[in-house]
Order: sequence, then structure tokens, then C-alpha cells
Amino acid sequence: MVLTLGCKSSRTISYGEKNLNLSTKQVLKEHLKLTPDFKMLSSRVKIDIAEGEKQSGYTVNMRMEKDRNILLMSTPISVVKALITPDKVSFYNKLDGTYFEGNFKYLSDLLGTELDFEKVQNLLIGEALYNLNDGNYKASVHDDAYLLQPKNQSALYELFLILDPTIFKLKSQQITQSETFRHLQIDYLSHQEVDKQTIPEKIKVIAVEGTEEMIIQLEFKAVSLNEDLRFPFSIPSGYKRIELK
Repeated sequence: MVLTLGCKSSRTISYGEKNLNLSTKQVLKEHLKLTPDFKMLSSRVKIDIAEGEKQSGYTVNMRMEKDRNILLMSTPISVVKALITPDKVSFYNKLDGTYFEGNFKYLSDLLGTELDFEKVQNLLIGEALYNLNDGNYKASVHDDAYLLQPKNQSALYELFLILDPTIFKLKSQQITQSETFRHLQIDYLSHQEVDKQTIPEKIKVIAVEGTEEMIIQLEFKAVSLNEDLRFPFSIPSGYKRIELK
């Protein structure tokens, strides 16, 4: 593994020599031992969204308390603020005086697959959406990478994971629901090392439903770990509740 100096204490990881001779058990072991281990994470996140001919871009400050809170605040001022917890998704918009509180259905519908807090967190920190500890996977070599898939695919969806054979982090995870013409693909375009932890640097999310496609690109900058962080969030009084379909 070769590291090239990035900004501050983070370093972009470039890819070295491939190791394509490992068993499924060894591949999983190498991957799982690199699971990010932190309590707090903060980052500035550049978000670009393309949906048909419509394109938009945002920059948010993200704070994460692992397994408990994900707070997103628009920059340079917190016009839009969102808090994701294991129980619910909440956000408010100061521009139009509206707010939302509800379950994960909106995010699930947006990406076309069932989501909960753990899956959202795993997407952001480069971990598999579904548990890899149960030993029900098989690995093969495909296009100079490890292809992981369940030994018995679900009747509801097909799951494929592609692991880089140099750093054993996810290059891609893909979920296909053929009956509903849905496909979710999460590509990890690059990773960075922050305080000896391997964290995604650039993520590309492709969500397809029928003939409609949405692409979300995330770039994580100025990542820091285990600083003292607060998660202030309260919906201002007088705001109008909205229902999201």
C-alpha cells in the first residue's frame, strides 16, 4: 500500500500490489480487520446530484457519532439541517419554514432498497450494507478484484460486493431487484487514511428504477476523528410539517 500526502492529517490511499490468491475466509478476515474504529467523525462533504437533466450541488458539514447520530448542516450557514438516528430521520429548512420527521421510508424509496440507520452509516464509512460476519459468502476473482456474493442469493434481491485486492476495502456494492427493475450501485472511487483508519474519500451512488436513474457523488474533505463533537438539533417552533412520498 502506497500513501500519497493529502491535506492535513488525511492521506489518499493509492493502490499497490494485488493479492488474488486468498481464500474466502482470508479475504473476509483482511476486509473486516480494516473496519473503521472510531467514536466521532467530522467532515466537509461535497454532494453532487444528477437526476435526468436536473443537476444540483451542495456542500454540508457532517458529524457522526458512530451507531448513534449523523448530523448534516448546509454551509456556509445552517439553512438546512438534518439528523439521522437509529429511530428516525428529521430535517428542517429555514428558507420555507418546513420540517420532516419520520422513518427511513423516504431514504429507502430514494435509493430503491430497504435502509436503516446501520445501512446509511455503513454506506458513508465504506462498509457492506449487509452483515459479512455470518460466513455465508463465497469469493471469486473477477476483473482483477475479489467478487463476494452470498452462497445462496435472496429470492428478493441479488447482492454483489467487489473488494480491492490491494487494500481489501470495498470498490463497489451492488443490489439488484429484478422483479421491480431496481438497481443500487455504490462505488468507492478512492479511500483516505485518517489517524490510521481507512475512510472513503469519493463515493458514487447510482440508483436505478425502471428507466429513471439518479447519481449522487460524495467527496469527503477535511476528515477528522474523535474530536469532541456536539449534535444540537431542534425543530424551530411554528414550522410546517411536510409529508414525503
